Amino acid sequence: MIFQIKSTLRKISNRNKSIKKLYLSANKIKVRAVSKISDERFAKMKYKENTGKKLNLENPVLFNEKLWWLKINNRDPLLTICSDKYKVREYIKKCGLEQILTNIYGVYNNADEIKFEELPDKVFIKCNHGSGTNIIYDRNTFFDEEKFKRNFNYALKQNYYLQSREWNYKNIKPKLIVEEVLESEDNSSLIDYRFLCFKGKVKLIFVDIDTTNPDGSHSADARRNIYDTNFNHLNVKVGREHFDQSLVSKPQNLDKMIEYAEILSKPFPHCRVDLYNIKGKIYFGEITFYHGGGSQNITPLEWDKKMGSWIDIESETVVKK
Repeated sequence: MIFQIKSTLRKISNRNKSIKKLYLSANKIKVRAVSKISDERFAKMKYKENTGKKLNLENPVLFNEKLWWLKINNRDPLLTICSDKYKVREYIKKCGLEQILTNIYGVYNNADEIKFEELPDKVFIKCNHGSGTNIIYDRNTFFDEEKFKRNFNYALKQNYYLQSREWNYKNIKPKLIVEEVLESEDNSSLIDYRFLCFKGKVKLIFVDIDTTNPDGSHSADARRNIYDTNFNHLNVKVGREHFDQSLVSKPQNLDKMIEYAEILSKPFPHCRVDLYNIKGKIYFGEITFYHGGGSQNITPLEWDKKMGSWIDIESETVVKK
C-alpha cells in the first residue's frame, strides 16, 4: 500500500512543480526523522517503500538484495574515493585513462566562491558528494545566480549517505566542481552508456536517454534500454520505461568502452561505470556502486535473480565492517 501511494505521489510530483516542492520537503523531514535508526532497519523500510517487497538480508538472492547487503557490509575505502566526483579523477589517472576525463575549470567549497565572469561562456556545475545536483551555466541565457547559490549551498550541507545509507558517500568532503559541458552533435540530450560490471567484467549495458533537462538538471522523463555486450537488445526492464530501439545504434568503439569500464571496475565486486561517446571520443561520467539505490524493480524476475547471481557477497574483495 505504501509502495503504491509513494509511486503515485512521485509520478505526480514529477509533473507539477508545486507538488514536487512539497514532496521534497516531506522527504527532508522524513530523512531527518529516520537518521538515527540502524542501517539494517532503514534498508528494510526503504526497500519495502520503493519496491513493495520484503528485503532478505540474511540470504540475499536478488540483485537489489545483494546491493543492500553490500551497502551495509562493504567498507572498502576505495569506494569513497571513487564516489567522490572530484577525487575519482585521480583514480582514473592511476588506471591510465586520463584521456577520458573532462576539463575542469574550478573546484569550490561553496557557491559564493564562484566568479562567473572568469568562467567560459558555458559550463557544467555539480556537487562532488551526491547525486542529481547539477546545473548548466550559460552566459547567453538567463541564470538566476542568487537562486543557484541558495540551492547549491544548501546541497553542500547535506550528507547524501542519509538518503539511502550508501556508506561510500558518508565521509566525502562536499565541494562544487565546474567543468566543461559535454554536448551531442545535434545538441540533443546525451546518451548515457552505463556498464554493469561484476568482478571487473561487463555483463550488461544500460543505455539511458533524456536523462537531463536543458538546464542540466535531472529529468523525470529518462528512458532506458538494456543490452548485452554485443549490443543485442534484451527484454529486461530496470526502473525506467523502454525507448524505441531505432533511436540508438551500437557505437563503433563499443569494445573500447567495455575495455575502459572493465579497467575501472576491476577492484570491486560490482559497480556501474558510466561513459559518454561523442563523435567517437569516450568521456567518463561516474562510478556508481548501488544502482538506483538498490530500489528499482527489475522484470522479469529471472533477470533479477540472474543479475543477483553475478554478485559474490562472500568474495575476498568485500571489505567488511
